Amino acid sequence: MNQPLSYPLEQLMTIKKNRFDQAVKTLEQKKEILEKAYEKLYVVTQERDQVLTHKQAKLAQLRESLDEGTTTDKIQQMKAYMKIVDEKLADKEKKVVEQQKQVDVAQKQVDIATDELFQRKKDLEKLEMHKQEWEKEVRYWVQQKEAVEHDEQGAQTHSIRKKEDEIRKKERDL
Repeated sequence: MNQPLSYPLEQLMTIKKNRFDQAVKTLEQKKEILEKAYEKLYVVTQERDQVLTHKQAKLAQLRESLDEGTTTDKIQQMKAYMKIVDEKLADKEKKVVEQQKQVDVAQKQVDIATDELFQRKKDLEKLEMHKQEWEKEVRYWVQQKEAVEHDEQGAQTHSIRKKEDEIRKKERDL
């Protein structure tokens, strides 16, 4: 049998496969970045919650002091400290909001990378289906060609045998 034909779009298939592999790597990288952003968000949220808990404790302490009737100086000192705690809390809240934005951006990047991966996979699958159809068609044409060759061989063999029979018949008749 002849050497098998090579798929004419093999180079394109290799390119599509490489793009798919690259899309898989990109998605993994984007997921890693997202994971780190979530970890950092968790850390800054914990820091904010600690400051919030501290603020609530100081507020409770301030109310207790007011109920007990503490000196005005002490109350003024506590209120000044509460302002510092409020500023610190606002700063921590700002960090949480900023980090949430980072998480959102990272999530969007993961979504884009996922969409691209599916598109690359779809492109590759289409090409693989085309290759299968092409191979099926090539096999069909090869079988047709072989059938024609077998028919021709059969016809030639038949002709040769017919001639041999005629020659033998002539020899017997003589």
